[in-house]
Parts: sequence; structure tokens; C-alpha cells
Amino acid sequence: MLEEVERWLSTRSWSATERPLHRILAAKQRTGQTVSVVLPALNEEETVGDIASVIRHDLMRQVPLVDELVVVDSGSTDRTSEVAAAAGATVVHRDTILPRLPAVPGKGEVLWRSLLVTRGDIVCFIDADLRDFSSDFVSGIVGPLLTEPDVDLVKGMYDRPLGGAAGQGGRVTELMARPLLNMHWPQLAGFVQPLGGEYAARRSLLEQLPFPVGYGVELGMLVDALHLVGLDALAQVDVGVRKHRHQDGQALGRMAAAIYRTAQLRLARGHLIRPSLTQFERGGDGFEPRTYSVDTEERPPMVEIAEYQERKAA
Repeated sequence: MLEEVERWLSTRSWSATERPLHRILAAKQRTGQTVSVVLPALNEEETVGDIASVIRHDLMRQVPLVDELVVVDSGSTDRTSEVAAAAGATVVHRDTILPRLPAVPGKGEVLWRSLLVTRGDIVCFIDADLRDFSSDFVSGIVGPLLTEPDVDLVKGMYDRPLGGAAGQGGRVTELMARPLLNMHWPQLAGFVQPLGGEYAARRSLLEQLPFPVGYGVELGMLVDALHLVGLDALAQVDVGVRKHRHQDGQALGRMAAAIYRTAQLRLARGHLIRPSLTQFERGGDGFEPRTYSVDTEERPPMVEIAEYQERKAA
């Protein structure tokens, strides 16, 4: 490991317990910064309501840490929107944001569009499929952005159990993202959960970043933020254990392909491999190929969008 990364681990890796809530609130009051929490959601009626309820109760009613809680529904066919609204979240459908640009499927698309319907100086993203959710996920990763003026982006780190076995979740991280980062961006080798969906950043950084529309958004954001603001402006906070719905192996394969594609675009934009992935499923006549396109589109930095510029000027 690079000496720079070892130093970073000792100065930019914290535990949520290091910043008690009263200290975070004092920093928020002192700096006057506002906080938005965004939950990107697609068919998450079983969990999105509990997450929204905990945030509303712990961080909006009991203490004024979160100023805005927004669920962006990316086309759910279940009761995600109704459940989220009943829990007190503001619900916005992806397709109603920036309608002049037709939306494409993908998590990164939703996160990018959320910048147009939130106003917080700090934006915190939380996946909507978490179980046994604790508000420490929000306060833990928002805390350093309120108390450390030279930190611009904070990732959550946590244990990810799989089938009762501790530390066995995050298979795409271990098999794809971590090797890529260690080989090509070794300064980022210290991130425990580089693909984790729980992180917060200053709007002033997010609006300058391109957003891969699909699963590559977290890796792309880390790499681009490193180049834009440097390693010392990035940090991570231990928030305990993350429990969520795990995907099957083929879905993880498609995720890994999108992440590799995102990395490749940043390594050699002039030499691109075929952006598709063929997988196999056993059918009545043996193994049948299924070919999927790999997310290739990226949205430009939000600061370049005319509607966003107009809103900032208003």
C-alpha cells in the first residue's frame, strides 16, 4: 500500500462514534449548511418506508440535522411511492425531472437528476433496500462534511454479511472494483466499500462530476473526485453493519461489466471494447445465451445543465 494511503487511513477514516450528534448539530448551526437526503428507489416498498420513517423521526423531528428527505422513484411498479410518501418523504418521479431529456434506466441517472430537485449544501445518498436501518448511516457520513471544511466526499464503510457469514457480502467489490482500483488508482485502495451506496458530498463537488447512468456511478464518482479535489478531500466513516437484499450471480455479473466499462472509459477513452455482456442460462435445449448491453452513457456535470444554472441564479 502506498505511504500516502496509509497516512490517509489514519487521518481520513473515522467511526461514527467519534462525532456525537450534538457536535454535528453544533457544526451545522455554526456553518449554516443545509442537508438533503436522497433515496433512489425502484420497487422497494418493503424497506423504503422504514428507512424514511427512521430518518424523519431521528434526524428531522428529534433533532434538526436533515432539512430535506427526497425519494426519487425510478419507475416502480409496486407501492414504493405511496409507502415513501406515507412515511413523510417527498416523492418525485424520475421522469418528471428535466423532462426535455428522456430518462434512461439506471441508478446513476436517478442520482444525477436528484440534484435538480434538492437544495441542500450537502447531499447524502442512501440505498432504499437497507434492512434494520439506523440513522447513524446518515449522521455518520454527513458529520465530517459539517465538522471538517476540507473534506468534500464521505463514503460509508461497514461489514456486509451474506447468508449469516460476516464479511462475505460485496462480491462485486472484491472481485472487480477493488482489483481495478488497486491496479489503476492505487490512491483509492484504502476505501473499504468503494461501491457502497451510502455516501455524502458537498453539492459544489457533485455538480461538477459526470454521472455514469448505471451501476458504475459509485466507482466513477470516486475516480473523478480524486482527480478533481485530491485524496485528502475524500474520507470514510464506519457505520457498523449493512443488511440489504442481495442479487443473484448473473445480476452481479452485469453490474461488474458496467463497473469495468466505467473504469475503462476513464483509462482509455480512445480504445473501447464491445459494450455488451453475454451470460448463459440452462433451458430446455441446453445452455442458452443471453446478451445484455452494458451501461455506457454518462450524464454531464450538472453545472452544465441550463435548468440547473437558472435555478442557482434564481
